[in-house]
Amino acid sequence: MKAVILNQKSYKLQIKEVSPPVLLESNVLIKLNSAALNHHELWTLQEKNLRSNTDIIMGSDGAGVIIEVGDAVDNFKIGDEVVINPSINWGSNNRVHGEKYEILGFPTQGTFAEYISINQKYALRKPQHLSFEEAAAFPLAGLTTYRALYTRGELEANNTVLITGIGGGAALFALSFAVSSGANVYVTSGNDDKIRKAIELGAKGGTNYKKSTWGSELLNQVSGFDVIIDSAAGVGFIELTKLANPGCRIALFGRTAGKIPMLNPSSIFWKQLSIHGTTMGNDEEFKKMVELISTKKIHPIIDSTYPLEKIMEGFEKMESGNQFGKIIIKIAN
Repeated sequence: MKAVILNQKSYKLQIKEVSPPVLLESNVLIKLNSAALNHHELWTLQEKNLRSNTDIIMGSDGAGVIIEVGDAVDNFKIGDEVVINPSINWGSNNRVHGEKYEILGFPTQGTFAEYISINQKYALRKPQHLSFEEAAAFPLAGLTTYRALYTRGELEANNTVLITGIGGGAALFALSFAVSSGANVYVTSGNDDKIRKAIELGAKGGTNYKKSTWGSELLNQVSGFDVIIDSAAGVGFIELTKLANPGCRIALFGRTAGKIPMLNPSSIFWKQLSIHGTTMGNDEEFKKMVELISTKKIHPIIDSTYPLEKIMEGFEKMESGNQFGKIIIKIAN
């Protein structure tokens, strides 16, 4: 089969013919229609931290059609359209993943290929209102966002929510999910056009974080925030604690702006703030996230689509930060 392989010397991606995956008795064999890119893979390419004695096929997001089922499979049949849960081996503790946890793409071979064989418990039926491209867009970013917003952020209807860095996949899912749940949502971005687009999608307002006055500008729009979803950290995180209402829940799942310097403890304990580190999610959260998307008829925002052969162009666009929505890799018609 055709697959995108990580060259462990050059750390570039290359197209290669490889053996098709083995179908175990509890697995389903999926012909992938589409995959999607995530910062999770981009960081791998930048940090050069994966090593294996065999070819590495990255990719966490994917959707396609089951073409073969293992002897022990009882939930699916050939022809079923499915989406893949990339959160593998979470473990028995729903509060935190266990030692054997992994994100699909390493060491388990991922979705940047024509086919994937995966345990049936990590396949869910594709929401009927979504195309394959849309279905491939939501697994990793949607799951991360669902846990951040509902489990860690304890979102309630009519909460006032701040989402930083609008434009990326996870931030846009946070916007869609929160708006569909009746929250009042505000956003930040370094791009005014992205803020305007977010308002068209249901945000109440926002501000450009490149301005030195971005925090005070938000407080001119709203008195404070009950839930804050952040994927940047960095110096700006200090401002988030100032924008937080007493009892605010801050969910952090990224590090695009680097480490957090000089955080004042008193701003945390006097406001009774809860700062939650979070990443990915457990099996039950994935099911609930898919149910939310299906029930609310949520459509993921897609920025652009590239053929498998031009996957590096997709990563180059992601690295530039110019996308608004998910970057999709089209694998098959």
